[in-house]
Amino acid sequence: MNYAALKKTDVANGPGVRVSLFVSGCTHYCKGCFNSEAWDFHYGKPYTEKVEEEILEALKPSYIKGLSVLGGEPFEEANRLTVLGLLKKARERYPEKSIWCYTGYDYEKDLLRFIAEGRTEVEEMLAFIDVLVDGEFVEEQKNLRLPFRGSENQRLIDVPVSRKQGHVILKV
Repeated sequence: MNYAALKKTDVANGPGVRVSLFVSGCTHYCKGCFNSEAWDFHYGKPYTEKVEEEILEALKPSYIKGLSVLGGEPFEEANRLTVLGLLKKARERYPEKSIWCYTGYDYEKDLLRFIAEGRTEVEEMLAFIDVLVDGEFVEEQKNLRLPFRGSENQRLIDVPVSRKQGHVILKV
């Protein structure tokens, strides 16, 4: 997997100061995407164990509230296992910090279908995510006043509560 960017003090992609990893590779091709260069799976730099350790160390300070993983597309099949490894290590090392993930996939239509099809890595990824921002960016629904997302159709899903209750519960 390659990554497009690593921001160690990001305030735009979740609450508080966060570490944000922008993975490379996306097949959604959303019109008006702010990060279209990251559609290319070969864009950016190779994600290595050294980069992963750099991310985990960047999460260490108490003022860092958590990890955000964006794209590109973290849930692309080519990215899943690498992202899963990072999520697992971040949760193990920093259980008090929140993990946010952004995806162009729809939680019910796509991610739950992937799970039903036996793609266990998707279910494992969701087990480590606190908030999922789902849905493709829709330029016609662009709204810059929305917190932590770019278009009206995108949702902030409380993943642990949604998984427990069996239906989507939005984060307030």
